[in-house]
Amino acid sequence: MNDTDRLRIQRRFELLQGDICAGLEQLDGSGRFSEDIWERPGGGGGRSRIIAGKLIEKGGVGFSAVHGVVPDKMATILQADVDEKFFATGVSIVLHPHNPWLPIIHMNVRYFEMDNGNYWFGGGIDLTPHYIFAEEAIHFHKQLKEICDRFEPDAYLKFKATADDYFYIPHRKETRGVGGIFFDHLKARDGMTKSQIEDFVFSVGNAFVSIYQNAVENNRDRAFIEEQIQWQRLRRGRYAEFNLVYDRGTKFGLETDGRAESILMSLPPLAAWEYNHQVQNGSLEQFTLEHLRKGIDWINYSLAD
Repeated sequence: MNDTDRLRIQRRFELLQGDICAGLEQLDGSGRFSEDIWERPGGGGGRSRIIAGKLIEKGGVGFSAVHGVVPDKMATILQADVDEKFFATGVSIVLHPHNPWLPIIHMNVRYFEMDNGNYWFGGGIDLTPHYIFAEEAIHFHKQLKEICDRFEPDAYLKFKATADDYFYIPHRKETRGVGGIFFDHLKARDGMTKSQIEDFVFSVGNAFVSIYQNAVENNRDRAFIEEQIQWQRLRRGRYAEFNLVYDRGTKFGLETDGRAESILMSLPPLAAWEYNHQVQNGSLEQFTLEHLRKGIDWINYSLAD
């Protein structure tokens, strides 16, 4: 491993966590992050920060830098030799707002390195509205496309399609939300240096606060009723299903002896499951369910549809 390069990237993620937390405190208006420093028995550790305020009912911004021998359960997936060592660092965020008109948002940006010199960057950002509004989904995807276009001309289309496939709940036959971008195993290749890939990953990370601010600014003070809170909890239930059954980051963290409290901070504070729940025709809930599918071209979406 290149210790100098590794530590420099780790430090960038630490600074990113601090910048995002400061921005979210300002956006929330009253909440302040509490901090929890933890150590991983196999090597390394992290810093979990949790917020509960006026806007954010439960939010977590986690930083970690862990290392050690690749666990047996992960060796086959990573194509690693016996006793091979790894290093992983990154920042992961999930925000669950009080107001059901506001969306859940998730972001993860990370760096992974093996002691044989193999490395890659990964990450993504996606939006999970309790109520889908086409205008807001369009704006969200346009922001992501602007970031991707500075990286590679076709990056948005590739990463958007990957997100559609990844943030999908097969047993429900629906996507988790309106998608976003998702990328993994990015490494230097023809025409693209490691430094350029690193800068792209951090450009995604540094845009997080402004992206979420745009997602909530029209609805943060919008009134809601109990029926809309119940719908929010049902949608949170679907979010929990994905994270516990399919999310690779959750699986990796738990299978590498990570800290459960930090790994599971993405789960909502309250969620609900209702047997065979039905929505009314023509309702906002029906519109939302109709748009929980892969392949929607939000950039060119017609509001007349």
